[in-house]
Amino acid sequence: MIPSQDSLTLSRDCEAIQIPSGHKTVLLKGAVVAITQALGGTYTVIPRNGGGMFSIASKDADALGIATVDAPAAPSAGSGPVEEKQIWDTLKTCYDPEIPVNIVDLGLIYDLKLSSLPNGGQRADVKMTLTAPGCGMGTFIAADARSKILQLSGIREADVQVVWDPPWHQGMITAEGRQKLGMA
Repeated sequence: MIPSQDSLTLSRDCEAIQIPSGHKTVLLKGAVVAITQALGGTYTVIPRNGGGMFSIASKDADALGIATVDAPAAPSAGSGPVEEKQIWDTLKTCYDPEIPVNIVDLGLIYDLKLSSLPNGGQRADVKMTLTAPGCGMGTFIAADARSKILQLSGIREADVQVVWDPPWHQGMITAEGRQKLGMA
């Protein structure tokens, strides 16, 4: 459960990823932060003293005073090869830290291909876009998607590329995404 306070004080040092650069850093014990979003197993926070926006992984939720973490688990691939649906389900756990809709329902995923590797396992290749060419979140979102895909048993390689053709438009948002954004 996420605490209802506007500001939280970190109870310990914790790893964080600076948004949008994707640089790893440490937020120090005693820092006062506000949670702006808690989706896909991560917490987007803004320190009260400035310094930008950061993503904190669910493994560090205790530093925020969050006892129960409902981080979505990557779908298990079992003993056989990974199926495309498992990749799509995994991508649905990825969010733009500023938009409360997953990247699949935003219509950002343009292509997904699975292939077998000669030494066993599989490779996933994803082409995705962003809501705007100037969006600084691309590196962060692509890295999050790649990391989560690589957590699937059987996936040995993953490549997530940001592309701009065709240009994204609001018509690409799914019905579920439109509903979450209040567009339905």
